[in-house]
Amino acid sequence: MEIHPLSDQPSLSKDAVNIDPHHQQMMQRCLQLAQKAAGFTTPNPLVGCVIERDGEIVGEGYHPKAGEPHAEVFALRAAGDKAKGATAYVSLEPCNHFGRTPPCSEALVKAGVATVVVGMVDPDPRVSGKGIERLRAAGIQVITGVEEADCQRVNEAFVHRILYQRPFGILKYAMTLDGKIATTAGHSAWITKEVARAHVHRLRATCDAVIVGGNTVRRDNPHLTTHHKADANQPPNNPLRVVLSRTLDLPPTAHLWETDIAPTIVLTQGHPNGEGQAYLEQQGVEVVNLDELTPATVMAYLGKKELLSVLWECGGTLSARAIADGSVQKVLAFIAPKIVGGQNAPSPVGDLGFNKMTEALQLERVRWHIVGEDCLVEGYLPKPASE
Repeated sequence: MEIHPLSDQPSLSKDAVNIDPHHQQMMQRCLQLAQKAAGFTTPNPLVGCVIERDGEIVGEGYHPKAGEPHAEVFALRAAGDKAKGATAYVSLEPCNHFGRTPPCSEALVKAGVATVVVGMVDPDPRVSGKGIERLRAAGIQVITGVEEADCQRVNEAFVHRILYQRPFGILKYAMTLDGKIATTAGHSAWITKEVARAHVHRLRATCDAVIVGGNTVRRDNPHLTTHHKADANQPPNNPLRVVLSRTLDLPPTAHLWETDIAPTIVLTQGHPNGEGQAYLEQQGVEVVNLDELTPATVMAYLGKKELLSVLWECGGTLSARAIADGSVQKVLAFIAPKIVGGQNAPSPVGDLGFNKMTEALQLERVRWHIVGEDCLVEGYLPKPASE
């Protein structure tokens, strides 16, 4: 299992076989371009495109956000007449339907490209395979599956929402070497060093929402923002902040009620506290009453809002519930080389009802990263048999 430093971009493997290495190189460039828009394209995927002719890159582009042109359009604009007879590399199958924008397959046909190299087929049933069929029908050579695993990873949240109609859940926590997220007195700032915390801020910027429980609001008074100061060129991309509370017994001066910085929704069950709800709404916080307040119903609600990725930054009790009902697909565990001790000090995941080590959930596709002086373990929970 490889251990390596963590860069700003995900570490992308070279796992395609029997494919031209140059195609792989160009597809990796597509993925670099695509990730420039991370956190901005929801509900659309991240897509990058490169146009190459006679060994020279003549056009590049990526999809910046929903409603704006797709990656292929920007790349073709940059290429101009040089697109005729060229090779177009695109990380996701070009669309072949009218949505917010015209179909990209038609733009490629009109431009007269000779070859299109596709990273992965689009799982969206409106597209899946149809864009490739249109290109081939026009006499364009199409090569598929180049760096497919990396393309899937970059768009794992988009793929998950298409397949399961709910957001991709990521559980993030920081713990000491002995598995504690706080001392016995509840003090938790700071477990990791600044390099790891800066990585979390960048992670939040790529997610659509961050979820905590009421206890976390009362205990930690978090901001749940990217901690990026706004400027004219790059406004902060703060996620939607989501609080789960059955009682609405929440502190009146919490940072999360500062909705001029980032929006906040409080999800509750029934109508437990009319005065509390009225106060929160006065602060600009949206309060939503669900029939049942569980991680699964919360993810279903956020799925209807077309969110792609949700970051769970909650305590151990809520983390366990989110894992148990399938609301978490990926785990990011930051481990600090510290020992705090304490038999009753809290751990990142509460009781899952397991009595034997053989029942433990074994993460899949595990990767280890060194993040400053801390370590990040990244892995995926096994899919339920029903999936």
